[in-house]
Amino acid sequence: MAKILIAEDDSEIAMLERDYLEIEGYEICVADNGQQAATEALNGSYDLILLDLMLPGCNGYDVCRLIRDRIDVPILMVTARSESVDKIRGLGLGADDYIPKPFDPAELVARVKAHLSRYARLTGGGQAEAEVIDLGSIQILPRSWKVIKGGQEIKMPNREFALLKYLAEHPNTVFSKEKLFEIIWGYEYVGDSATVTVHIGRIRDKVEDDPAHPRLIETIWGAGYRLNRP
Repeated sequence: MAKILIAEDDSEIAMLERDYLEIEGYEICVADNGQQAATEALNGSYDLILLDLMLPGCNGYDVCRLIRDRIDVPILMVTARSESVDKIRGLGLGADDYIPKPFDPAELVARVKAHLSRYARLTGGGQAEAEVIDLGSIQILPRSWKVIKGGQEIKMPNREFALLKYLAEHPNTVFSKEKLFEIIWGYEYVGDSATVTVHIGRIRDKVEDDPAHPRLIETIWGAGYRLNRP
């Protein structure tokens, strides 16, 4: 069964999350400050992380920034801060979901299950996949879940990789944000298509020579995104 890290300094909320998730059979570890959360996340082989934003010592944004490019598991931010700018900032740092407090414990469990299931499907691989998708200076290796640019591996969280891979498998085709959201995140994900915009921006920062003027992943205004492949 999956192993989950809860990073939460409010003991009552942490125990509520722990109790509901343990009922579902998950193995749970609780960290009550940012430094402990970062250390546990990097060394504990977790399958999913529930990350409060307002942690003492090192806030949730900083923890996410520290761990995102080093571990590739779903990160769900749980916080009382519900402003859209906070959500966009969290997603921009690589979080996979944003759960506002107070929350329905049953909904929390449902989201955890959905993310674990989606992650398993995204990383499950497939024997019929191409060994390499060649985009010139960039190579995508679907079976080993790697992106290479100029001979150097680029670290990409699972949703970024899945989004880039899907666009590369369907080059020169325009997809709306809504369609990409449906394909990569799925109907069970509680969110909106603005998530796609955030992830496209993160991908461009890593693969484009000039992210401000992207040539590989082009925005088709009013329609969506297209990966240009010769």
